[in-house]
Amino acid sequence: MRVKKWAVFVLAFLLLLSGCSNEKKEKEPVKKEKTVTQTETKQPEEKPVDPYFYPLTGVGSETSTDTRAVAVMINNHPKARPQSGLTKADLIYEILAEGDITRFLAVFQSEKPKNIGPVRSARDYYIFLAKGLNALYIAHGYSPEAKKLLNSNYIDNLNGMVYDGTLFKRSKTRKAPHNSYITYENILKGAKQKKYSMEKGPAAFTFLTEEETKNITGAEAKSVKIKYSNGGISNSKFEFDAVTGKYKRFSGDELMVDLDTKEPMLVDNIFIVEAKHRFIDSYGRREIDFESGGKAYLLQKGKVNQVEWKNMNGEIVPVKNGVEVPLVQGKTWINVVPTDPGLEKSISLNK
Repeated sequence: MRVKKWAVFVLAFLLLLSGCSNEKKEKEPVKKEKTVTQTETKQPEEKPVDPYFYPLTGVGSETSTDTRAVAVMINNHPKARPQSGLTKADLIYEILAEGDITRFLAVFQSEKPKNIGPVRSARDYYIFLAKGLNALYIAHGYSPEAKKLLNSNYIDNLNGMVYDGTLFKRSKTRKAPHNSYITYENILKGAKQKKYSMEKGPAAFTFLTEEETKNITGAEAKSVKIKYSNGGISNSKFEFDAVTGKYKRFSGDELMVDLDTKEPMLVDNIFIVEAKHRFIDSYGRREIDFESGGKAYLLQKGKVNQVEWKNMNGEIVPVKNGVEVPLVQGKTWINVVPTDPGLEKSISLNK
């Protein structure tokens, strides 16, 4: 009996130990295995490079940009302001016509404004510049020298003297000669009628990359005034806008805007060149030397550099030490001032 009692005691003791062991296991927290996640390092996405770019602005395009430029003579008389279409121009030349009034040669290639004007009469030196860009030349009227060039088919052209009331329309809100306008649609229509090709764009300017543009150096030039006469009828001013990184243009003290869209004129490059002017008749018409080159200023991103200008196959480009100076991608305004009085007396730069 004593053996049986001892066996029962041992069995009970073992069962007690087993129960305690199980209770201890139940109270122990379940340990989770750590999941090791490998963090992937994302590489910065590279901006895709456009296969094409516009030759007069350097701005990229996904589609071909090899289309013909259109160069339009634009009136700058105070009675012609504000003008239409100029904010869409890739390149604008501003040059004296008669007296102290300038005219614009607005060159369109990357953008096509709906309405352009007021259109004014041709001068031979504007025709030479348009020819250098392989542009279709648009004007309303002409000087004797310009008429000879146009009649000789020196350049493909459409003139309001032939198409007044058809391709060219007169605005009822202005008086002649400040009221002639043409639409881009009518320019293309006229080119088709005359069987002018609208293919083959102008030779491309040299442009800075976006990274190079951030590192432009030069003297501070937050604004520049261009003086054409003491009367001031064509005097203008450009002011740098740090927010947009572009220059706003003012005719006198009035901000230049588009008549139809009210958009301000914004420019990326201001190229001011000095060229020889010579009067050729009693009416005050001029001959301007665009072959010899000379002194110039180039303003970009609030900086100014003294450079030279050179005619390279018909295009007026900035050069330094014989090498073409790249432009900032965007729109360019070229002011031409006479060697007499010259750059120093015609231009006022402000820091």
